[in-house]
Parts: sequence; structure tokens; C-alpha cells
Amino acid sequence: MIADDHPVVREGLAAILGSQEDIKIVAEATDGEEACELYNQLSPDVLMLDLRMPKKDGLQVLNELMSRQMPEPRIIVMTAYESAEDLSRASKAGAKGYLIKGAAPQQIRAAIRAVAAGLSLLPAEAPKKVESTTQPELSEHELQVLQYIANGRSNREIGQLLYISEDTVKGHVRSILSKLDAMGRTEAVAIAAKRGLIQTS
Repeated sequence: MIADDHPVVREGLAAILGSQEDIKIVAEATDGEEACELYNQLSPDVLMLDLRMPKKDGLQVLNELMSRQMPEPRIIVMTAYESAEDLSRASKAGAKGYLIKGAAPQQIRAAIRAVAAGLSLLPAEAPKKVESTTQPELSEHELQVLQYIANGRSNREIGQLLYISEDTVKGHVRSILSKLDAMGRTEAVAIAAKRGLIQTS
């Protein structure tokens, strides 16, 4: 099963995999909610999961499926560029493989076959990268606040959207600036976007 909100990516993967006798695409999801619904209905052998998707991002999907599904899902996460943070979080959440979009067709097919066979296919440098991710991780609330900041929301608006007080939002902002070593909101957004933690339009 493929879960990616970009039609070009889904079509590209379908073209790469469609010619293989031992690989069959059973479904394509266009957002995180649909990915969870289709996975629950179909229980595919392998899920190719984009980390950046609307409604629920890849990590939310990964955490949800890992907590509910037995046997444990075999999930390969896909991302536009390699990021130590992405790799660390996907690995901790239980992903079995990690691919950069634009990987060679034979690499994609080999990854699917290996993960379907029960192997873990995280890059050889994954343990080193995971250990070297020394920056403090942002909490889920902090990531939500930061995404709203990137979308141009004020502290008051963020508080209303998340059902928390404005003072709580300010506390999250202080923590975000400290963890990202940023001077202000604009720099925090720039750092987080560069590290692939949030989406910017």
C-alpha cells in the first residue's frame, strides 16, 4: 500500500512496482487519515508511508498503527530529504525501512521485498545518526504550536485552536526557542522547516 499526498509520487511508485510479478499495489492513500482507514481494512504486507501528509502526518500514522495492529505493521517511511531527526523519530516509532524520495527503482523494490520478508532496512548509519541527534526533541504540543506559528497564527489564536491558555502557549514558545537555540519565532520556524519538523507553504 502507498500513502502519499502527491499524485506524481504515487504514480511514480505505481510505475516502478507495477511491472513486478511478486509485488501488487492493493491501495493508495492521499492523506494520513485515509492511510489508517485503508490499512485497517486491507492489512497490507508493506506500507510505503510519506512522512509529510495532511490530516495526520506519517509519524502520527506510524504511532497509531503500531499501537493498534497485530501482527506489527511493516512500514517503510519515505521523505524528500535525509534528516537525522526524521530517521530518529521513525526508527523509535517502529519503522522497518527508510527511503529518500528519488531513490533508484531497484532500491525501492529491494526495500519492499526485504521488509516484506521481515527484515529491518534502516540505513547502515542509522544507529550513529539516531545517537548523534543531540538536540532536545520538541514535544507533540510544541510541534503543533510551531506549525501554527509557521502558519502566521498569534499566541491567542493558537491558544483557542489548542484549547489552552495564552500563557501556556507562551511557555511552549519559550521552550521551542530554547530547544532550537533560536532568537525569535521567525528563526525558530526557519530552523524547524530546514530540519523537516514542520511544513511551510
